[in-house]
Amino acid sequence: MAEASILFLRACLTLLALPIYLLSFVGIWQPFCKKVVFPFFLERLSVVHERKAKKHKQELFHNLSDFRSPSGELKLLEIGTGFGANFQFYPPGCKVTCTDINPNFQQGLSKNMNKNQHVHYERFLVAAGEDLHQVPSGSVDAVVCTLVLCSVHNVNDTLKEVLRVLRPGGAFYFLEHVAAEPSSWNYFWQQVCYPTWKLVFCGCCLTREIWKNLKQSKFSEVKLQHISISLPWTPIKPHIVGYAVK
Repeated sequence: MAEASILFLRACLTLLALPIYLLSFVGIWQPFCKKVVFPFFLERLSVVHERKAKKHKQELFHNLSDFRSPSGELKLLEIGTGFGANFQFYPPGCKVTCTDINPNFQQGLSKNMNKNQHVHYERFLVAAGEDLHQVPSGSVDAVVCTLVLCSVHNVNDTLKEVLRVLRPGGAFYFLEHVAAEPSSWNYFWQQVCYPTWKLVFCGCCLTREIWKNLKQSKFSEVKLQHISISLPWTPIKPHIVGYAVK
């Protein structure tokens, strides 16, 4: 019965979003989404999410300085920087390399760079999480990834790249929305919205169990919490937050 309801509601959503599906079919939607739609919605959703997630991020990043290299420097790589919402939480003097698969965030990113002069910005790379070949192996002390693993093509390949670029003893910091409990209404609506949501929001997957990927990875230690951050009118509520040590 639940599966039939999910399929019926998915069909209804597909009809509502039919113009987008047609634009996608002829190859117009993806470039338009990447350049206009996704940055527009992300900037507005980020305002709400950052307000609700601020306390969790303060707690998450409070020990970033502990992972400075023996020389005293903290070299940080952020995957999927977006508009730079995390800059405010980074310790003074840290050297940040920003990466994002979408170059259309750079204007908003510049605004946050100007607001956070305590951080030294080294460079911006257009790169996917699964392919960070422009970053040398073992060259960074910390990697940060927030609300990004939901949309990478392959979570495990991204984690392998994180492990490659981290120096021994370095840390990977994450905060990601994940699948809800299978018996919950939240999970039901995640299943309903999944295909259309993924299309509209440039590959964002609602039902990934990212905590399993982290626990199966080759990090020496994973510290992870399940938390709730609710975004109005969306099926995004369950999150994981924590860090993993190489």
